[in-house]
Amino acid sequence: MDPYKKAMTKPLWILMGAMAIGFLMKILGWRLANDVMLVSFIGIGMLYSYRFWKKPLKKFNDYNKLVFILFWSINGVLNIFNVPHNLLIHAIIAISFVLWFVFEGTSYFFRRKKNAKNRHFQFLWNILMVIGTLAIIAGSLLLILKWEYAKSLLVIGIAILCFYIFKDSFTLDQRSPEEEQNGGEYQL
Repeated sequence: MDPYKKAMTKPLWILMGAMAIGFLMKILGWRLANDVMLVSFIGIGMLYSYRFWKKPLKKFNDYNKLVFILFWSINGVLNIFNVPHNLLIHAIIAISFVLWFVFEGTSYFFRRKKNAKNRHFQFLWNILMVIGTLAIIAGSLLLILKWEYAKSLLVIGIAILCFYIFKDSFTLDQRSPEEEQNGGEYQL
């Protein structure tokens, strides 16, 4: 695996964790939430573009992910500044996400070899991530319905996801070089 991929992975994960913290700050009505999200959107767009530019061999899915990340970042920046933008950006994001999911989305979870020693811990860790994601979805839907504890559920889900992202960002990667070669690029 090339050194630039390893160097770019941690900053991208850290920015995604910062993005989640920015969302959490926005939900709670804290100051500087928009600033944290703005820096995160711009940073993710710039780092992923640099990572793409440095990649020696580019395939269709690499271009698709670049389009997805750039338009997602642009959409986030435009939303922060309350700039009215058209449906075209949303359509491009949706189409590129569907294409990514069809071509690569589920294969990411099946590529890794299971380590017998950490198998149960990894399973429980992934269950925690699923619970956090479901709490975000349920909290969002219940917030629309104006239920009493919807905001609490949403905050708990985002906090779990932030914890998951930061724990995975700052732990040592225990994969062998063969697994790194087979796994290719980390997913965003």
